[in-house]
Amino acid sequence: MEGKEGQPESPTGGENLEESIIEALRTVFDPEIPVNIYELGLVYSIDIRPKGEVVVRMTLTSPGCPVAGSLPPEVEHKVLLLPGVVSARVELVWDPPWNPSMMSEAAKLQLGFF
Repeated sequence: MEGKEGQPESPTGGENLEESIIEALRTVFDPEIPVNIYELGLVYSIDIRPKGEVVVRMTLTSPGCPVAGSLPPEVEHKVLLLPGVVSARVELVWDPPWNPSMMSEAAKLQLGFF
């Protein structure tokens, strides 16, 4: 099976699965900020392990964020729905602490940071 640009599509890793995960993460929003968590810079890493196990290391805008209980399970659910993913886990981390400089240029533009 081939993915984008003739690259092999691997159910257990590779660029295509990572791209699919990133696209899924772009559908998850912090309800207080109208920008997805990926563009906000809340996702620190995506670890695709053998056999389709995925670990997403992410943070929240603050430790007291009201969606701390609901956002990580939403991320896990969206990643788990992807073909080739057999398990998804979110590791919520606080170091380094999130700050607005971690946002993508598109997010900064959308929020008027320029």
